[in-house]
This record gives sequence, structure tokens and C-alpha cells, in this order.
Amino acid sequence: MTQSTPPRFIADAMLGRLARWLRVLGYDTAYRAHIADAELVQQARAEGRVVLTRDRALPRQWRLERYLLLHAEAPLAQVRQVVEAFGLGWQERLFSRCLCCNEELQAAPGQDVAARVPSYVRQQQQRFLICPHCRRIYWEGTHVAHMRRLLAATLPPA
Repeated sequence: MTQSTPPRFIADAMLGRLARWLRVLGYDTAYRAHIADAELVQQARAEGRVVLTRDRALPRQWRLERYLLLHAEAPLAQVRQVVEAFGLGWQERLFSRCLCCNEELQAAPGQDVAARVPSYVRQQQQRFLICPHCRRIYWEGTHVAHMRRLLAATLPPA
């Protein structure tokens, strides 16, 4: 895969935290907590997604061609395995997707979100992003710096 066409993923039901971290990195990662294997495989094939799973039988049982069998239990170790397996850059797209519904975030002027964020946030932040689907608002709070440190300690240098 080239950088201009990053892979699209679908995480099986036991990989919700991995899906969220891949969204943090800006990668299109479908996930539903209660998806049956048949539905997961059907969606992966229909949308051209790579299946991410810890279930050793799934790829063989469904004759998957595009999958990654994850060995680690810890979500950040799983992220590292995905990044390394696909040669993904991890700093270019950080915080560009909704962590809840996977949509690409859009810039939102402060006045458009002012009524929906705490006053101290409005005073300290100038850049806001909004999910066009679920309307969740994002900004760079202290949690972003913490997540960046975790990723830098876990993933290979860019």
C-alpha cells in the first residue's frame, strides 16, 4: 500500500481498544462490539478492508485473504504490530478521525461550538474539530499530549 492509499481496517469484536487507537492514528477502522463473524467478513470484503483479529480460526474458516492475526493482548502492542506489518506512518494523520464513529473530523470555528464546550476550554483553545456524523467536538487538551507520549514510547520513529 502506498501512503496515498492507506489501508482500511475492520477490527473483530474483541479489538475495540485497538480500533480506537488506530482511529487516533487517523486510520479508517470499522468496529462494532457485537458483530458476528459472518457479518464482519462480509463487511470486510464489501468495503475492501483488512480484517484485524486475534481469533486464529477466523482467517482459515472464512478463507480470508486480507487479514492480520494479532498476537499481543495489550492494545498499544497491537497498534505497534499493525503499524509495523503495514509500514504505516503514524504521525501524519493523528487525531483526524472521530474515536466513536470513525468519520473524518472537520474544522469547526470556535463560535460554532462555543455553546457546547466548557468556558475554560473556549478560553484556552482556538482550534476545534467536529465529527460530521455524531457531532462530537474535539480539541487538544492535556489528554492529547499524554496520548502522543504513549505513542512515541510505543511506536517506531517516523
